[in-house]
Amino acid sequence: MVNVMKRYATLAKETVELHNVGNEIRIIKNRISSLTKSLETYGIIQRNDDWSLGLGRQQQQLRRSYSHIVEEDTVGLEEDVKVLAEQLVNSNGIVSICGMGGLGKTTLAKKVYHNSKVRHHFDSFAWAYVSQQCQAREVWEGILFKLTNPSKEQREEIANLRDEELVKRLYLVQLEKKCLVILDDIWTIPTWNNLCPAFPYWKTAGSKILLTTRKMDVALHPDPTCFLHVPPQLNDDESWELFKKKACVDSNFPDFRIRAEIERLGREMVGRCRGLPLAIIVLGGLLATKKTIFEWAEVRRNIISHLRRGKGDEQLLGVTEVLALSYHELPYQLKPCFLHLAHFPEDCEIQTKKMIRMWVAEGFVSSVYNGVEEETMEDVAQRYLGELVERCMVQVVERGTTGRIRTCRMHDLMRDLCVSKANQENFLEVSNQSLASDCPADSFPLSMAREARSTGRLRRLAVILEGDLHKFIPSGYKRNSHLRSLLYFHEKACHVENWGLIKSVFKNFKLIRVLDLEGIQSHGGKLPKEIGSLIHLRFLSLRDTDIDELPNTIGNLRYLQTLDLLTWNSTVQIPNVVWRLHRLRHLYLPESCGEDTYKWQLANLINLQTLVNFPADKCEILDLVRLNQLKKLVIDDPKFGAIFRTPRVRFYRLQSLSFVSNEDSTVVQVIQGCPNLYKLHIEGQIEKLPECQQFSANLSKLNLLGSKLTEDPMPTLEKLPNLRILRLQMDSFLGNKVVCLDKGFPQLKSLFLYDLPNLEEWKVVEGAMANLFHLEISNCTSLKTVPEGLRFINSLREMEIRSMLKAFRTRLEHGGEDYYKVQHVPSIAFRYCDY
Repeated sequence: MVNVMKRYATLAKETVELHNVGNEIRIIKNRISSLTKSLETYGIIQRNDDWSLGLGRQQQQLRRSYSHIVEEDTVGLEEDVKVLAEQLVNSNGIVSICGMGGLGKTTLAKKVYHNSKVRHHFDSFAWAYVSQQCQAREVWEGILFKLTNPSKEQREEIANLRDEELVKRLYLVQLEKKCLVILDDIWTIPTWNNLCPAFPYWKTAGSKILLTTRKMDVALHPDPTCFLHVPPQLNDDESWELFKKKACVDSNFPDFRIRAEIERLGREMVGRCRGLPLAIIVLGGLLATKKTIFEWAEVRRNIISHLRRGKGDEQLLGVTEVLALSYHELPYQLKPCFLHLAHFPEDCEIQTKKMIRMWVAEGFVSSVYNGVEEETMEDVAQRYLGELVERCMVQVVERGTTGRIRTCRMHDLMRDLCVSKANQENFLEVSNQSLASDCPADSFPLSMAREARSTGRLRRLAVILEGDLHKFIPSGYKRNSHLRSLLYFHEKACHVENWGLIKSVFKNFKLIRVLDLEGIQSHGGKLPKEIGSLIHLRFLSLRDTDIDELPNTIGNLRYLQTLDLLTWNSTVQIPNVVWRLHRLRHLYLPESCGEDTYKWQLANLINLQTLVNFPADKCEILDLVRLNQLKKLVIDDPKFGAIFRTPRVRFYRLQSLSFVSNEDSTVVQVIQGCPNLYKLHIEGQIEKLPECQQFSANLSKLNLLGSKLTEDPMPTLEKLPNLRILRLQMDSFLGNKVVCLDKGFPQLKSLFLYDLPNLEEWKVVEGAMANLFHLEISNCTSLKTVPEGLRFINSLREMEIRSMLKAFRTRLEHGGEDYYKVQHVPSIAFRYCDY
């Protein structure tokens, strides 16, 4: 009872103390409120509900754009301004400017905003900086104030309007007169959805909206048919011109003898900016304060660091800070995918298929049910990559025929950000054989990475090789036993003394998930049996290595998803253990898997999506029937067609097929058994081409090699609705004439005619191949000239003529009798046409 009474007394005392603390808090809040109102009254600050002095707010203030501040030192924008002004004045709908941070979207928008033609056309103008923390009410009020120029009383009236009334008034103003509204820096689709009720962008050709954004999906969301402008990066001359203005080269160095050396240093540094205006401006602003050659040389030695810092005393954000806004805004699932890009060397053209499989192996993605079926991890990863492209953080180099991204790259400065963030977050480290690191020695991220390395916390390592490989683990990394990923990159030939040296990797990094040894050469030899200890391995690439034998312990890698043994010039002896790798999704085999006579059992690999070089001598062809997840199959077994003689055999998921045709298998049976093909490669004689309706409606790429067709294939192939690439190669057609009719090949982008020695005449009717972009003709020596109809194909931009007679070339060159047929083609290349 005494203890209970003591507890009640304590509680009463605590209650009084809490009450007193509460009163003190209220007094402090009242004083803050009073101080804030005083600051507002005297105009020292403006009211903001989310007022704070955090880094995000500081960056927002530095990034804020104002229409009246027009950058004078600009180059290379004249044509862009002209095009955009023309769209705003003479076309309907929204105009969008989209591109990566620092590309000059806001600067371009300002130039358009102040363009004389635009100013004469519209009655009223409004510029709104939207930002990531957009308050719709503030944006609407600001735009209405600028469009109507209200008096003080009218401003107070507007301030008292309900949101619905405010939206309606702003909407009506834009209907009553021609208004131009610039919405600068929209980050998300929900932001646009919140703002759009105030804009009659779809009802009137009078008022217009121009928006800028880093994201392609945001740019196209208001109107998928809108005019989308992606500003190009500056060329070398434009970059130098902009830099000269910012760095005050002419005024700081009037002596032409000194200026020559300054120009040499300057051009070298400007080249590092790769045409990104913001980087050039930051660099120029920095060097404007450097008045000696010695100082310029010092900056050149540490160019990356200076581009990061910017010029703080003028409140200009460094490039990294500007680009970092894109990174910080990424959803959580995209951040590891973005950081993973730091693995790849500068200027590397990244093979996305391989990279995506690494993402899957790392566990960055998981399958998703989309309401109809389960979306595979690879499809999810492809979607993630598309999002990074839409955010202008990754650049597409090449797309496949299905529209999927085949190769991509990063702008150098975006990669610098990526490497910096990856080091800062202990995500990975890049070890360069000739450099200490991709990061400058005094950088904060590098010190973080070194700490992670020294304490054994490093998880991923990319090794960039400049020559031969003397040891697989660089100095200082052996303690990192928790390493998950180890990749090797090399541009030149790379040799290792013997494959036994790789045992150090197997011994030290037993938790590794991704191991990429592609292209490393020795003198043949067997992969050490210790590979079997890497039981967590998901991705293993030995592509284009000269390993000629795998150990039985490869069967221990039960979690392996990708095994790449592809090589075209050697045999790899593979033990009969592949059937144990039940989780395999992608299997690339060499042309020969050894001379052993035992049979593999591939039917167990029910998760297999990719099978390249099906080993016909080691497997039963009927094993393929159980592999119903297959999306890609390369097989040269002539018996392949036999499995389709059973009517129920269908490969519904198969999208890419390469096979050999012979007398025992009809092409019709094969293509009907694979109804959803996008890519088809047929090698060998074909008795008769199937009817167009028997091909998959999705077919976008078709290669025919050695088909020996005697009938013109064009009347059939030109009816394929989605065919984009067509290759006729090596006697695929033995006749002497082909005809392409009006409206035929509606989607064809690329046509290749190779090694058709009998082809004498090719006729193209006006209206055929209306979207053809690329044409190649090679070793069709009986063909005297190109068809007349090529002059009607306005989309044709590239022609390559190879191994043709000199007379053929002469007719097509400038001044030749057939030049008029191709004079509209910007690029015509002749190779080996001198005989």
